[in-house]
Amino acid sequence: MAEVPIEALARIHAIVGERGWVAADEQERFLVEWRGLWRGRPLAVVRPGDTAEVAEIVRICAAARIAIVPQAGNTSLCGGSVPDEGGTELVLSVERLDRIRELDPQGFTITVEAGCVLADVQRAAAAADRLFPLSLAAEGSCRIGGNLSTNAGGIHVLRYGSARRLVLGLEVVLPDGRIWNGLRHLRKDNAGYDLKQIFIGAEGTLGIVTAAVLELFPRPRARWVALAAVPDPGEALDLLAQTRERAGEALTSFEWMPRFALDLVLRHIPGTRDPLDKVHEHYVLIELDSMLEGDARLAERGAALLEDAARRGVVIDAAVASSEAEIAGLWRLRESISAAQKQEGASVKHDVSVPVSRVPDFLGAARQKVELEWPGVRVCAFGHLGDGNIHFNLSAPAGADAEQSGAFLGHWGAFNRLVHEVVCAMGGSIAAEHGIGRLKRDELKLVKSDVELDLMRALKTAIDPAGIMNPGRVL
Repeated sequence: MAEVPIEALARIHAIVGERGWVAADEQERFLVEWRGLWRGRPLAVVRPGDTAEVAEIVRICAAARIAIVPQAGNTSLCGGSVPDEGGTELVLSVERLDRIRELDPQGFTITVEAGCVLADVQRAAAAADRLFPLSLAAEGSCRIGGNLSTNAGGIHVLRYGSARRLVLGLEVVLPDGRIWNGLRHLRKDNAGYDLKQIFIGAEGTLGIVTAAVLELFPRPRARWVALAAVPDPGEALDLLAQTRERAGEALTSFEWMPRFALDLVLRHIPGTRDPLDKVHEHYVLIELDSMLEGDARLAERGAALLEDAARRGVVIDAAVASSEAEIAGLWRLRESISAAQKQEGASVKHDVSVPVSRVPDFLGAARQKVELEWPGVRVCAFGHLGDGNIHFNLSAPAGADAEQSGAFLGHWGAFNRLVHEVVCAMGGSIAAEHGIGRLKRDELKLVKSDVELDLMRALKTAIDPAGIMNPGRVL
């Protein structure tokens, strides 16, 4: 093992003070990946209090060749935010960088630090009668720095785009400790390269995002949400096309989930209930929004859409929310699937995307492969049908004991290869919204050409020649 850089650590300790220095017996939450796939051993864990402290720490690490693992909410699912097992990587948590620096309702922008919890940013925007549309199941614990570093997606991508489309400017500490202040509020700026996009989705391998200017939107005044049962994914795709044609920009979300996913939620999440009287095999959750107060036409359009789809046999049954509480209840069914599957037992995850029109083909082909590979496997595929992002998750066979569950999880890599082969054959991506991290690093070559990989390595070498920023992740 490399010699511990005692002098450098002492200087870092002096910079962050006792509040920012995490003692060994308090480090656990910074070291374990959310699913428990990785548990690292750090050189140290620090929580700087502002951008200047981050820059000083990075300068010391650059001089001492200490590797840095930037960490925000540590809700990543790909192993990119926890240290390795070597004891040589410094975890730099941005959780204390949690200030909202500016909120400009007239300019529809909010400037926040990287440690701000996503839900807090949403609430701050709402308090100013504005909307920050990035929304995902982990929004109560994930932080903006991680959202941007993984280009998070979530349930509103169909209308508002993923994280990178919501960013106007960034502040970033570079691998040599310099601070790039790109906190611009401009919606038009063609003065050279769009540098912020280099760091969004880079998973901390090119620098540490410390603050961002985010775009806000008018807050919806009316919402229409329905859970509809459909015969199969192909009919769900037909319903999506019809909804887009008839609802236009009012269509905010279009989520798909199978009965197995709903059963898991009803079994493991207290307070949930099936909104339909009969059991069906496939469901879609649709949300339409309007900026007009009490927009009666929104409900009329939604009702007409369902009636027409029912006449054509595309919708079998449906439940329409009649209050905000019922809207929250329907969304809870969708947003609780991952937590419910975790409680069900051993599971293998895939975060993939294919062209929207290929989703039914993907679901059929991938299911066939994994069921042949592991008899009894339970497919829990769900996700954002509107943008082609499916979480193709697998649960161990019912009744699997600890030994059988261990064997199932040990087959993770083989499952990945089978599913990703189908994805690649359809021109898709093996990382739709969770990133690459360590989990998919060696498979990146499946979806990136040699030219693309060369360009990525050239960027990494040019910006981080010493290779201290989150080494071994992504590339």
